[in-house]
Amino acid sequence: MDLATIIGLVGGLAIVAMAMVLSGGLFIFADMPSFLIVVVGSIFVVMMKYSLGEFLGAIKIAVKAFAFKVDDPAELIDEVVELADAARKGGLLSLEGKEVSNPFLENGIQLLVDGHDPDVVKTLLSKDMSQTMERHEKGASIFKSLGDVAPAMGMIGTLIGLVAMLANMDDPKSIGPAMAVALLTTLYGAMIANMIANPISDKLKLRRGEEGMIKRLIIDALLAIQAGQNPRVIDSMLRNYLPAGMREKEDEGAG
Repeated sequence: MDLATIIGLVGGLAIVAMAMVLSGGLFIFADMPSFLIVVVGSIFVVMMKYSLGEFLGAIKIAVKAFAFKVDDPAELIDEVVELADAARKGGLLSLEGKEVSNPFLENGIQLLVDGHDPDVVKTLLSKDMSQTMERHEKGASIFKSLGDVAPAMGMIGTLIGLVAMLANMDDPKSIGPAMAVALLTTLYGAMIANMIANPISDKLKLRRGEEGMIKRLIIDALLAIQAGQNPRVIDSMLRNYLPAGMREKEDEGAG
């Protein structure tokens, strides 16, 4: 569970809700026409830009902004070095059936055990990685589109409210509801874009980079194991994926 995403979302919404309560109550900020224009309208407009499968898939991908757990690269390196040591002593077949923490690593080990050529292993794993990155990128782009569309739909709602207000200037009772539509659609659009859609898009881009780094580390590790490199050499090579400060700490620990 990503606490930063949850705390940020809940905290941001709570601050806005508190400001609404102090300004007269939540109910004065609730307006069904504004909700329909901005929320429902934005969803349909964004849906036009993508296929139905891509749009619905973005919901599943968005879960990674809240619940995705990235493997600790240092722990993963230690695990890979143990596998390299086992393969060096007992051959690649000795890796069959070994329990590993990462599904991508498990898939790669099976390719090694099956005796595929290094080029085949690299091609298959790289294809898997690129498809995963494309799914992340597509999900991020969908939420980025929602962040772009929502304020625009809010502006459309504002114009609708202003037209309704100006068309009924002779009826004072209709001015209030029309002005509410004009202002609340802008508020809803800004909230959806800046508090939900854009932050989720940015977090998915971050997840894309983190998962891509882990998969590249695993590919390099598997190819090195297949080539029969010394586990210490593999360990030293993979430490380059760690941040400089963390790398130095790990080296001191190894020493």
